[in-house]
Amino acid sequence: MKEITRHDIYTKAKEWILAAGQHIREVIDEPLYIDTKSNPNDLVTHMDRNTEKYFVKKIKETYPEHLLLSEEGFGDDLDSLEGTVWIIDPIDGTMNFVHQKRNFAISIGIYHEGVGEIGLIYNVMEDVLYSAQRGQGVYKNDKKLPHLDNKLELKESIFAINSVWACENKKVNEKLIQQLIRDCRGTRSYGSAALEFAFLSEGIIDGYLTMKLAPWDYAAGIILYREVGGEVAQANGEELDLISNSTVFASNKQIFENVINDYVELKG
Repeated sequence: MKEITRHDIYTKAKEWILAAGQHIREVIDEPLYIDTKSNPNDLVTHMDRNTEKYFVKKIKETYPEHLLLSEEGFGDDLDSLEGTVWIIDPIDGTMNFVHQKRNFAISIGIYHEGVGEIGLIYNVMEDVLYSAQRGQGVYKNDKKLPHLDNKLELKESIFAINSVWACENKKVNEKLIQQLIRDCRGTRSYGSAALEFAFLSEGIIDGYLTMKLAPWDYAAGIILYREVGGEVAQANGEELDLISNSTVFASNKQIFENVINDYVELKG
């Protein structure tokens, strides 16, 4: 992706994500139309769908050759990341959006021939935009974020992990997860993978582990986190698959191999 072209795309994506967030803030107190998808806790609202349609319209009108992979199904049916692909979550943290009217984000990752070029995560209600272009670092609004402290050890770290993985489950050895929770300094769960990656990039949490995410949940986040020197992979250490659901583990280099080898044992 040529620098001038990438900058143009970044400028447009930033303009659109800020406009979408402003609209959500303006209508946040209006009635919501809520449906469920795969289960009663998998929520979707008319705002998720309308926001995604907004991005589809803007992208297709401006960059008709670009492709979209998006949560609510208004994008393209893709089996690879050939070309330029926008991976979009119009509202990441829909349950938070419905119940709290905060702690949700709009997430956009833009890939060219499989390489993450641009990442944007917008904490809508806080009006905070985390953004990155490959090789140029990560910004929180206009402030550039520092690289990670790669000397930070597990015992000093705050981990983002959903409590469900510490309970008996079919995905991972919960006994080892319980030990991980005991061995780190503390745990948090924010209910939005995009925000958790933004907080990883900012250094206010130090590790993130989950057994199931869709590409739109983390596509932008891994671009940001790698720009500050973070390690991201599947929970078994293998490369992420940005076309299908995946386990995800992220931390600094000091902690990464320790957790992969000693605390993660996948079932099945």
